[in-house]
Amino acid sequence: MRDQAIGWAGDGPVLVEGPPDPVGPAASAPRSARGLELLNRVLAGSGVDPDVPVVELGADGALPPEPAELDDEFDEFDPAEATNPLRHAVRLPPRAGRAVDWPAWAPAEVVEAFRRAGVTRPWSHQAEGSELAHAGRDVVVATGTASGKSLVYQLPVLSRLAAEPRATALYLSPTKALAADQLRALRELGLPDVRPAALDGDTPMDERDWACRHARWIFSNPDMLHRSVLPRHGRWAGFLRRLAFVVVDECHTYRGVFGSHVALLLRRLLRVARRYGARPTIVLASATVARPAEFACRLTGREVRAVTDDGSPSAGRTVALWEPPLLPELRGENGAPVRRPASAESSRMLADLVVEGARSLAFVRSRRGAEVTALGARRLVADVDPDLVPRISAYRGGYLPEERRALESALMRGELLGVATTNALELGVDIAGLDAVVVAGFPGTRASFWQQAGRAGRAGDEALVVLVARDDPMDTYLVHHPRALIGAPVESCVLDPGNPYVLAPQLVCAAAELPLTEEDVADVFGGAVAEEVLAELVEDGVLRRRPAGWFWPTTREQPAASVDIRGSGLGQVALVEAGTGRMLGTVDGASAPGTAHPGAVYLHRGESYVVDELDLDAGVALVHQEEPDWRTDARSSSDVEIVAVRARSDHGPVSVFFGDVRVTSQVVGYQRRTPDGTVLETVPLEMPAQTLETRSVWYTIDDSVLADAGIEPARLPGALHAAEHAAIGLLPLFAICDRWDIGGLSTALHPDTGLPTVFVHDGHPGGAGLAERGHAVLERWLRATREAIRDCGCRTGCPSCVQSPKCGNGNNPLDKAGAVRVLDLVIEALARHPSRAGRAGRVG
Repeated sequence: MRDQAIGWAGDGPVLVEGPPDPVGPAASAPRSARGLELLNRVLAGSGVDPDVPVVELGADGALPPEPAELDDEFDEFDPAEATNPLRHAVRLPPRAGRAVDWPAWAPAEVVEAFRRAGVTRPWSHQAEGSELAHAGRDVVVATGTASGKSLVYQLPVLSRLAAEPRATALYLSPTKALAADQLRALRELGLPDVRPAALDGDTPMDERDWACRHARWIFSNPDMLHRSVLPRHGRWAGFLRRLAFVVVDECHTYRGVFGSHVALLLRRLLRVARRYGARPTIVLASATVARPAEFACRLTGREVRAVTDDGSPSAGRTVALWEPPLLPELRGENGAPVRRPASAESSRMLADLVVEGARSLAFVRSRRGAEVTALGARRLVADVDPDLVPRISAYRGGYLPEERRALESALMRGELLGVATTNALELGVDIAGLDAVVVAGFPGTRASFWQQAGRAGRAGDEALVVLVARDDPMDTYLVHHPRALIGAPVESCVLDPGNPYVLAPQLVCAAAELPLTEEDVADVFGGAVAEEVLAELVEDGVLRRRPAGWFWPTTREQPAASVDIRGSGLGQVALVEAGTGRMLGTVDGASAPGTAHPGAVYLHRGESYVVDELDLDAGVALVHQEEPDWRTDARSSSDVEIVAVRARSDHGPVSVFFGDVRVTSQVVGYQRRTPDGTVLETVPLEMPAQTLETRSVWYTIDDSVLADAGIEPARLPGALHAAEHAAIGLLPLFAICDRWDIGGLSTALHPDTGLPTVFVHDGHPGGAGLAERGHAVLERWLRATREAIRDCGCRTGCPSCVQSPKCGNGNNPLDKAGAVRVLDLVIEALARHPSRAGRAGRVG
């Protein structure tokens, strides 16, 4: 371990000098050191000396700089450290809460209901946010897990409903489960005449009718608003006319294409409400993300104030960053080393923690993974104490509601000690007071990581949180750079309401609800961009233009039913069980060749199916149930054509671009892999080529400087290829997305640039704002990419640094050392040469 420590400032950790304190024997640890005690147990279970350095955070220091500015302060990775999987351990101190008085405007009966529920006084951020909402100011509260964000909207909404007997409110959440939990919590307050009701796909028709006529606070989701409420807004006129508040919970989940749809959906809602004379106040709740006010403004189209100073108390936590060891007996693709799987490490840790008597959660990525992790922990515990086996279980989506409630109750009562779960326990379920959380693989965003970590220690006791790295460049970077995880947020929620592939169907839906006026186009839907899209819709005969505006030509059908707000707009492919004709689910049409190709393993509610046939024209994939002991990864090839340059900057030998591209891709095969990553077989496929009009960031490098840097022409393709793969893996550090949402291409000579070029592009039609975000933070992004490659303990490249699970070229060629040289060259050029704007325009 390095002789560096991390100090604590008001909002995050900073690097300070000085030796860390060693961890003493676990047996004598006081309750306040519970997290360290549990960490020692996990270390002992791995055969590692538990007397390891753990950083103790102080109470002074300055705010940390951005991660890119810290890279050079870290020592080069020593491969000898690979024998110890604990890369860093940071002990976060507890934080006292700041309680304030109830606001004078809150009715006595509402305050008394909260007091009966255990809320004696609000925390400072709850009072600040509810004060803004009560005053009619749109507000977003972005504070930590278990900080009580619900009260920020419950207090002003319930106060308004009590003061105005005819007022109504609408609550929107990304999942039905979260809305159901919030509805249950509201009913437990026992306030009269609130008349709350659920409105989702499971709500029976008679209950929907009752909600429409009588409910004052409806708990729903964007899908129901899109498909049911707005297309039939006349039925909901009474509710919409009195609409006082719109609550948008967990709003950080509305990003990418889905977020762009929801942004326009909210504009449609506010437009229809205005038609009935209402201007509701919007209250948004979010996990901690970068620039929450800016994001909320983009999501709602209105000015939003942010509340970010968390006044709630927080228990102390020890956060351990764990990198599983390389397994010399296993080899992956092209002979690359393979790490011990994060799921296997997590299963063993869960068993160790259960034996220690610690109530623990292990978060894994898939439903099947949750079942396998729980099963592995049960087998390990059976060898030590068979009586503990029934106290370990899995928890995931797909369980019946009564099964989920029973598991939640058993965990809270301490009857269950260990639970392996998907992110089903990340949102909306109040599981408190746990001793430990194990996160098997970075969940994609720091917001999600802290949501999961926040499940531990909320009853006031210190807890342990372990992040177990997967074979992934992002995970590699984070376990070697703790401040990139524990410091101030760097992620931004990215969405683009101006994406024409999203804007067009939303404008059609809006016109079907109420004819679009020029004022609507200018003030609500984006002005010139919307006018261009509307002109194309009129030319195609979808809408009609009249002096008063744009009209949907028929009243017999509503277009909302055919617009999928969670997809790309390219339609859906139904997964159908061949033997029974039962439809299991759907996948997006654009991603179907990569996820539902013949031979693909498809998971549905914890059950495995294998795809027999994919018919893209009919929109159907036939599957049969099977439990193979392998998984599949699709491989595709692609070609990128530059269509238009929107931005260009020159930095000496390096030029950086952002613009429109045309990506032609084709799934050419898939690999069967064992759970530990070993490649069993590569199977060729002949899937139809697909064309994607999207946006990209790219950079070019002069050949001469590459030669001066010692990168010979023979090594250049592998060096660029490795740099591209790692960059795709690291972009989610700066824009909340998944590596499967983006793609890339590298070439030693691109026909449109005439130079060595690296592209990273959005994987959605029209773009989702991800490449644009990458262009904005290019230098920081590439610095993080270089560090992820450098810090990986492998010699020539592996899935933890430069190999990609979706590479169509079979991860060949790849040059790990060459990638570091390329990135050094680009980073130096960006830093040394001031940006000089170049000419933008169309190509070809």
